Amino acid sequence: MAKKLLDLRGLSCPQPVFETKKAVEDPSFEELEVLVDTKTSVENIQRLLSRMAGVTHAVEEGEDFKVIISRT
Repeated sequence: MAKKLLDLRGLSCPQPVFETKKAVEDPSFEELEVLVDTKTSVENIQRLLSRMAGVTHAVEEGEDFKVIISRT
């Protein structure tokens, strides 16, 4: 299993949520980093992931945000 990066900056909601859902359903990663550029996207992704298995946390990086999803 590997670490995967998904750059969704510049996309407006709900597109980041849809793309994150597709990526999470792929079992080939151990950790997924999702880059987004709005707090709303972070909140919506976290809401989606609260209903799915996995550990998640968000980190603010300058003007962007990184949502880290781990299967462990």
